[in-house]
Amino acid sequence: MQTDAQIQAQLETLIDQNSGQAYGAVWQVVGDSTRLHLTLSLGYPAQTEKAALTERIRTLLADSRELIVELEHQVVSQATQGNIPGLTGVKNIIAVASGKGGVGKSTTTVNLALAMAKEGARVGILDADIYGPSQGMMMGFADGTRPEVRDEKIFIPPMAHGVQVMSMAFLTTKDTPVAWRGPMVTGALMQILTQTDWNDLDYLFIDMPPGTGDIQLTLSQKVPVAGSVIVTTPQDIALLDARRGIEMFNKVKIPVLGVVENMSTHICSNCGHHEAIFGDEGGTSLAKEYNVDVLGKLPLSLAIRQHSDAGNPVVVSEPESEAAGIYQSIARKLGATLASQQDNQFAMPTIGMSDD
Repeated sequence: MQTDAQIQAQLETLIDQNSGQAYGAVWQVVGDSTRLHLTLSLGYPAQTEKAALTERIRTLLADSRELIVELEHQVVSQATQGNIPGLTGVKNIIAVASGKGGVGKSTTTVNLALAMAKEGARVGILDADIYGPSQGMMMGFADGTRPEVRDEKIFIPPMAHGVQVMSMAFLTTKDTPVAWRGPMVTGALMQILTQTDWNDLDYLFIDMPPGTGDIQLTLSQKVPVAGSVIVTTPQDIALLDARRGIEMFNKVKIPVLGVVENMSTHICSNCGHHEAIFGDEGGTSLAKEYNVDVLGKLPLSLAIRQHSDAGNPVVVSEPESEAAGIYQSIARKLGATLASQQDNQFAMPTIGMSDD
């Protein structure tokens, strides 16, 4: 029978499949003649990985005792750009962005947020697409849902599937266009962000509008963002615009935590044939170009679209499906990547705009 110290040494060399690095000294080992109790402490949530990790450990140790594995996590606030004060009630803000519309950014945001919640985190979503808010519908809120208001100025975010959500969709009707110029839009964004009573969130996902315009620049100058995720398809035109998104975040010193390649392949519902109808390995080449990771690749899926339109995203409606499993993997990798960020404080550039 191995000693606790010998087991500890083996566990420290085990590779964390979410970070690609050895776990190191984050284990607590307590064993007796019949039972081996292991506790793993992480800087990100990973509850859905417990069963698979237990089997990896069982194979590694080849120990005949009863194996009990517990996963603990503590999410801390990571460094942000410049000296922007943190947002009350939120540890980390993550911007989910794309260079162009139609690549599935909002669907990715909602499923990623729900996946992170299933991993054990406290999660919120801010729908920053003022002109075309969609998170209300995707999260299954009824038409006419309004946030409670405290002291005539503080919004209490509605909850769905255990996630706090705030969207312009809650403040307008579906038939009312938001015919605002840039300053009014950015003002509305800052109001719903800072005047919402976010309740002890580990992660706040901001569903960004497409492009690199006023809202993106306001966010980079005034909001403490810990990192960003770029959503793209393998299509050349989408990759071209995704590069602009990455370049923007690089210029304003917001780390790009990784790339999500959406609509990676089409899977025939009749025969199961995989076909890369939008191109092949585009997200991988983009990530390699900018030295970031591909967090995951999602198929062009009818089920993902149908469940999102019905307000019951695939992560909660089909939790055992392949698509849900991919979202869970992306969430864990994102959490691990953010937790590994260096605590550097960045000097914020001054961004100017002109009519030239």
